[in-house]
Amino acid sequence: GSMEGTSIKQAKEALQMALDRLSPGDRFNVIEFNSVTKALFGAPAPVDTATLAKAKSFVAALRARGGTEMKPALEAALTRDVAPGFVRQVVFLTDGAVGNEGELVQLIRERLSDRRLFTIGIGSAPNSHFMTKSAQFGRGTFTYIGDVREVEEKMAKLFAKIEAPVLKDVAIRWADGSNVETFPPRVPDL
Repeated sequence: GSMEGTSIKQAKEALQMALDRLSPGDRFNVIEFNSVTKALFGAPAPVDTATLAKAKSFVAALRARGGTEMKPALEAALTRDVAPGFVRQVVFLTDGAVGNEGELVQLIRERLSDRRLFTIGIGSAPNSHFMTKSAQFGRGTFTYIGDVREVEEKMAKLFAKIEAPVLKDVAIRWADGSNVETFPPRVPDL
């Protein structure tokens, strides 16, 4: 409900752009969350004309209602499924109104596995701290969209990063073998 008005319009426009950028060979899902969580498909579906049409219809029908229960949505997106040969990426759009930040960051740490988590804050007052930290622990980036006129430009930049990482699965080994603590603990893709 907190995304009523411009925020839901921004979110839907961003989602439609994401769907338009999918290619044959990709797999995807769309998960709606408010007071309840609802996945479009039971598991990531292959990109084809029928699945894209169903997803675009699903996104067009989204309405701002209920609360902002992020935990079930993150649990659904970070299931323990195995997808060999795929770079698994979660794009999480929200207005970021959250009260259980610590619990959600812990969930991301525990369930991320080989995925990347990209967060997008929509509207006038997303919780930028939570969104930034979630993206850091998720080896992704945080994008803020405060104005509906920014959706196309900012989403295009984000998708350019997601579609063509320069280097992934980066690891650091210190020459002297010392026990050095780094932050974030898992290095993001370049």
